[in-house]
Parts: sequence; C-alpha cells; structure tokens
Amino acid sequence: MQSLIYQHINLSSFPSRILEETIGEFAKLPGIGKRSALRLALHLLKSSSEDSKRLGNLLLRLREEVLYCKQCHNISDKEICQICANPNRDSSLICVVEDIRDVIAIENTQQYTGRYHVLGGIISPMEGVGPNDLSIDSLLERLHSPQTKEVILALSATMEGDTTSFYIFKRIQQLEKPELRFSTIARGVSVGDELEYADEVTLGRSILNRVPYDISVSR
Repeated sequence: MQSLIYQHINLSSFPSRILEETIGEFAKLPGIGKRSALRLALHLLKSSSEDSKRLGNLLLRLREEVLYCKQCHNISDKEICQICANPNRDSSLICVVEDIRDVIAIENTQQYTGRYHVLGGIISPMEGVGPNDLSIDSLLERLHSPQTKEVILALSATMEGDTTSFYIFKRIQQLEKPELRFSTIARGVSVGDELEYADEVTLGRSILNRVPYDISVSR
C-alpha cells in the first residue's frame, strides 16, 4: 500500500519548501532517485530529534574532519592513516588501487599485510580523467625508498583499469630499479568486473596468487 502511495505522489508539489530542498539534496547522492529521497526525508521526520542531530553532526564531521593520508591517500582521521602507521605492516609491498572502496575490499579478505597507494581513480579519456588527475607522481616518489621491493597493481579488470596499470608500469620502469618487482592480482577476478564487487574469498586468493605484471600483459 505504501509503495502505491509513493508511486502516485506528484513530486513537483511539496507541502513544505524545506522538505522539497531536503529531497533535492538527497536525490543528488549516487543511486538515490527522488522517490528514495522522499522516503529518507520522511524517515528523518519520524526519527527523534537526537538521531537527526547525531546524523547531521556526523555529516559535518565527515566533511570537515576526515583527511586523506599524506602517504597513501587513503581516508584517515589523522595525517597518516592507520595502515601506513602500523609497524607490523610489510613496508616492502605497495598495493596500487583505484579508490578507498578497494582498500576496504582487500582488507576484508585478511590476506594482505602490505601497504597501499590509492590513485583516486583510473585513466578514462571518455570521462576526462588523465594521468595528471591521479596520484601517480606521489607513488613514484614512494618507490625511491629502498624498503619497497614489490608493486602490486590491483586495479579492476576493465579496459580503463588495464590502461592505467600499463601506464603506471611504464612510468615505474623509467625509474631504472631492476630490483623492483611488479605483480598484478590473479584473474580470479573476472575480466570486466569491478574490484569492490568481487567476493572476499576470490579477491583474497587473487592477492595471494598474484602473478608478475609483465607476464600478465603478454597474455
């Protein structure tokens, strides 16, 4: 019955301008249409004042207090994230990922003990994203450290992901560090799949069974 009510609501006529503006802001979020935004707004109206204030304060803190790690560009509450600051992590391994969601996905496998480098996207000419829009230069700076022994290219198995991996591979080769190893996650992750949607077992095995990157390119 409730779904029928939402289905026939005229979203162009609201009884409150505040409600209308709230729905408009919710509808800007990814995957949220106007009807879903209406449900969220009405839910907040029914919630207690304390719950609404807590949500509002957290949103403000999220925007104003959450930082990006100066080393790996992961999300952090401090200048250096917990992973980079953890002395028990293997500093010889750097896993290159597209964004924070991939860090979360790999961490959930509990199979990887190294560190990360978050690019902040992948090369996509169709969307106007080029190499200069990504944190590739800071990755190259990190590789000057003698501690780094292996770079794992863990980008999604898409055309854009492969293009980005190949570009980074070529840039790192210019550093002339023959002792540096390159690897990529095993193709337990299907070609065309986004990394964040892979199940934890498959993703964990892909990390453990990673292969040399130059071999993966020639396949």
